[in-house]
Amino acid sequence: MMWETGLGIGLMNILSGRDTPPKELLWLSSVFAGIFMCKIVYDLTGVISSSFFNGYNNLNTKQKLEWNNRGFSTVHAIVVAAGSLYLLVVSDLFVNTQDGLFIKKTSTLSDTLLGVSIGYFLSDLSMIFYYYPALGGMEYVVHHGLSMYSITMALLSSQAQFYILMVLFTEITTPFVNLRWRLDIAGMKNSRIYIYNGVALFFGWLVARIVLFMFFFYHMFIHFDQVKEIFPLGFYSLISVPPVISVMNIFWFWKIARGMVKTLRKARHSQ
Repeated sequence: MMWETGLGIGLMNILSGRDTPPKELLWLSSVFAGIFMCKIVYDLTGVISSSFFNGYNNLNTKQKLEWNNRGFSTVHAIVVAAGSLYLLVVSDLFVNTQDGLFIKKTSTLSDTLLGVSIGYFLSDLSMIFYYYPALGGMEYVVHHGLSMYSITMALLSSQAQFYILMVLFTEITTPFVNLRWRLDIAGMKNSRIYIYNGVALFFGWLVARIVLFMFFFYHMFIHFDQVKEIFPLGFYSLISVPPVISVMNIFWFWKIARGMVKTLRKARHSQ
């Protein structure tokens, strides 16, 4: 109850704008930085692509929209994957737990990273709704909605950021997904780079979104004594949302595997 009250107070401070503490200001600025990043990269993607990629000007309006959208999607994926990897593996944020439970550890960098990610999901989800279903169907709405909900919960409560960062690291597969779409739309499905990217996507997805999620659930199981310390809503969200995302990852992995097998067979027959 205490943590639920703290989360509510933090949210009210942000919404009211009165006497906002530095931490809430950091959250707000990070979210707006994420939105600003998406806007800048979206515009730059269009400018750079039209100048250096001849095929871009031959795309229709819908294709250009998705092309530019996937630009800031790729940048966000690289930023959050690199930041998550640093916080989880390189830094000692979650290693030295002598001064508290790792489940309640946060830092300025982790808060900033979560805020930027919220800004990205807000931007992308807004575009998905506005141009629906041009940029994706209901599965993208569910994925983005659950992701934004979980990240916001971890940011406002300052709990379970370890596991949220682990999930954010799985965004490392997004650049391969986006490159695959771009090569397809550019008519390069028969190129070597398309095949190599497809294989990289398959193994990257296997490691980052299948095996890593298995470790995610195993880690939660062996540290369940700390997981139980999370405030009730956060606890039930942590044990319910990741399984849903995991099922979606398995479904997409099945589609990726089928696509890779089909591409490899076609490449072998064409030799």
